Amino acid sequence: SEVALREFGARVAATKGVVRVFGRPKMEARALTVPGDLSSAVFFLAAALILPGSALMIRNVGLNPTRARILDFLIEMGAGIHVASVQMREGELVGDLVVQNEKGDLLKGGKISGAQTAEMIDELPMMAALGPYTEEGVEIRDAKELRVKESDRIATIAAALRAMGAKVEEFEDGLRVSGKGARRLKGAKVDPHGDHRIAMAVAVAALGADGDTTIKDAECVGE
Repeated sequence: SEVALREFGARVAATKGVVRVFGRPKMEARALTVPGDLSSAVFFLAAALILPGSALMIRNVGLNPTRARILDFLIEMGAGIHVASVQMREGELVGDLVVQNEKGDLLKGGKISGAQTAEMIDELPMMAALGPYTEEGVEIRDAKELRVKESDRIATIAAALRAMGAKVEEFEDGLRVSGKGARRLKGAKVDPHGDHRIAMAVAVAALGADGDTTIKDAECVGE
């Protein structure tokens, strides 16, 4: 939002914890290209990381440094992701992401907490659902905000993964999903409680599960 306002001519000052928009600037209409949403691209990245033999390029993804922490975390986990090209477009970094999983290498897993949690808040349901496909599992803490999203995302993703056979420990501010050595996922009937990110995370997790998964009211993804 700050970048877009500046592109239209607004005066915006941002310091730690404070954003100030000055009144009555001279603003001019512009044709802007909105980059692809990284928090949506993460579902396709995760799908490729779950399915051996995958090779995928996602074009024109927004790589704003305040929102791209998820890429660093996935790469630290051992994901075969790299940025094929980067350019500055109307004040935003935009690039093409390539993910390769030719041999089905097992991701390491890891813990998301503190400032990382805030930087990855929209991607956390998918990261939790990726936990059963990692070596060490995925732990998420300091994410109490997830309790008041479109659903209680901590409780909803925990219930969905348990229904699929995952070992999940739930906390007030997060959860821990055990890794691949614990249990293999199986198909199940899952209720995302009208939350599109939960439905999409479950759909991706189901790609590597045994049997069929049914997602109740899956049309919430299109809302």
